[in-house]
Amino acid sequence: MSVVHHLSPGWLLDHLSFINKINYQVQHHEPSCSKHGPPSVYVNSLQRGAVSSLGASAGCSVSDSTKTENEVGGSREMTTPKYVFRPELFNVNKPYITAAVHKECQQSNGKEDLANGVKKETSISVGKKRKRCIAFNQGELDAMEYHTKIRELILDGALQLIQEGLRSGFLYPLVEKQDKCSERITLPLDACSLSGLCEMAKHLPSLNETEPQMLQLMEDDMSITEQDLFSRVVENSSSFSKTITLMGEKYLLPPKSSFLLSDISCMQPLLNKTFDVIVIDPPWQNKSVKRSNRYSYLSPLQIKQMPIPKLAAPDCLVVTWVTNRQKHLRFVKEELYPSWSVETLAEWHWVKITNSGEFVFPLDSPHKKPYECLVLGRVREKTALLLRSSKRLHQARWEMFGIFTARLDELG
Repeated sequence: MSVVHHLSPGWLLDHLSFINKINYQVQHHEPSCSKHGPPSVYVNSLQRGAVSSLGASAGCSVSDSTKTENEVGGSREMTTPKYVFRPELFNVNKPYITAAVHKECQQSNGKEDLANGVKKETSISVGKKRKRCIAFNQGELDAMEYHTKIRELILDGALQLIQEGLRSGFLYPLVEKQDKCSERITLPLDACSLSGLCEMAKHLPSLNETEPQMLQLMEDDMSITEQDLFSRVVENSSSFSKTITLMGEKYLLPPKSSFLLSDISCMQPLLNKTFDVIVIDPPWQNKSVKRSNRYSYLSPLQIKQMPIPKLAAPDCLVVTWVTNRQKHLRFVKEELYPSWSVETLAEWHWVKITNSGEFVFPLDSPHKKPYECLVLGRVREKTALLLRSSKRLHQARWEMFGIFTARLDELG
């Protein structure tokens, strides 16, 4: 994330400008640009073209070009077009749930006394629906208590950052937002089948130990099969982006980067190196996932079995995204991190807002919160080494004691 403003309560972040700084430039041969320039070329959510301050397309973009003669005698250019993400795909112009609907719910909510630990009932009325009574379980009571504890922190910190964003022009007021929203924007069809590919990859056989675990991208545009991709590290070691064609669709791999498409049972190809930062976003178990069956979730035991200690370099920073369910937060801090020799450093909250600074969900919504929690921890390698050394020393002392007593027996 690019830091737009850094204040004492936190940071105002912009994801779009960060990923556009990655420099998605591709070297390839193509015919020379015509007098009017070629039309913009879109690769999924990317756009190709000369980049203005707003990332808009403006004709043929050639940051570097070299004319070469082909076999027929015609000329062509080695071009390095730059791709940027389409800004309209990152605009959040209105909240997902409006505060007016939530206020209607709140009017009939009874106040909950969390200190007594007794389940209470409250009536919730939405629109013209009939009132219904809901008994909060212990998990919901824990979540409400946690929200009460951090509510002022979220509200005060977000308010300061939003005011600074409006003052600087990074965020724009609600009136301007309505003017901008009045212009209809045609978004590209979501034809990306990457989620389907991930689902397919689960059913592909694992690599044998004799098979190579690295696929190096050498060509400018490389077609690979699903079997070549799954459970193998795909790497682009060049200084330019590489285009790969997979299932008829084109994808850009940034320069000096690599990826592994697999589930956690096939992470062996990653164990050849260690990492200074590891970010984990597990598919946590929750009621909505169970009901919808949209994706598989991991149990706490499966998450603990991830080989983080083998992947982590000394003093590695481990960052884990956690849902607002307190059971998961306690698991990360009290069980997961200690099992990996990770010391908890801090809890951060990502507050999600619109382009005008509104929360995407009402702050006090009983169902969805406008914030998510991430837990930062540090691998204490030195502590682990000291513990291992003390165990070896303790074992050596007992061995020496055994030899000493055996010698006494001989002398006796």
